[in-house]
Amino acid sequence: MPSLFMRRTALTAWGRELPVVLGVDLVIERGQTLALLGAPGSGKSVTAAAIMGLLDRPDARVSAAAARFGGRDLLSMSPRERRALRGSQMSMVFQDARAVLDPARSVGDQLGALFREHLGVSRDEARARSIEMLGLAGVPAARRRADDRPPAFSAEMLQRVLVAMAVALEPDLVIADEPTTALGEAAQAQVLDLIGRLRRELGTAVLLITRDLALAAEVGDHVAVMHAGRVVETGDVHEVFDRPAHPRTEALLGAAPGVGRPEAQLLDVG
Repeated sequence: MPSLFMRRTALTAWGRELPVVLGVDLVIERGQTLALLGAPGSGKSVTAAAIMGLLDRPDARVSAAAARFGGRDLLSMSPRERRALRGSQMSMVFQDARAVLDPARSVGDQLGALFREHLGVSRDEARARSIEMLGLAGVPAARRRADDRPPAFSAEMLQRVLVAMAVALEPDLVIADEPTTALGEAAQAQVLDLIGRLRRELGTAVLLITRDLALAAEVGDHVAVMHAGRVVETGDVHEVFDRPAHPRTEALLGAAPGVGRPEAQLLDVG
């Protein structure tokens, strides 16, 4: 059973049935990574928000022939059921940690809230688990830093905090939206290793949204390329990179020297 299955999915907004994303077909099997690629504005992050039930416009609507997660119909769930699903069974690493975390609460308290809400553990146990997760995500002096609020952290450390929150409850699906953009090379490797361990040991499915084609080639099993709100090409990551069938895939590869076919030329991907 796929962890995520979406067929003929459309997102509309602004009350005029204006399609924002149209015809998105995605399948992610347990234990696999699907890399979702595309130029800025192609619809990658909006698609992720729709999967998570986090579209921030009240007039936005998702329609699909099928949208299932672990066999459950996402579109028939109530808002309460979607909230229960987030964090425990599906989670997301966002691009901008400062826009997600509450600046007035310590990171340990925000991370601990996941354990208290979903597992019903005591505050002391939640704190202990939070410190453990921060340490696994590579936050130095995790016991002390757990009491710090987000403004006291660098962008790189905050991204590590988001990864710790995303994997804390060992979800079945992790959506990682440009998870390593703010990280140095060593931190990137540590974060990807943490997500990779979940995938290997627990069969977690990963939807990796990225513009880094080298990263997609390194960690992806399959790839989907988006352009103008549509998925224009899908397939095995190495087959697509070696033999792209769509001009937009060619353009992305051409803009990333050293990835894909060596004869690819730099093309406009706007």
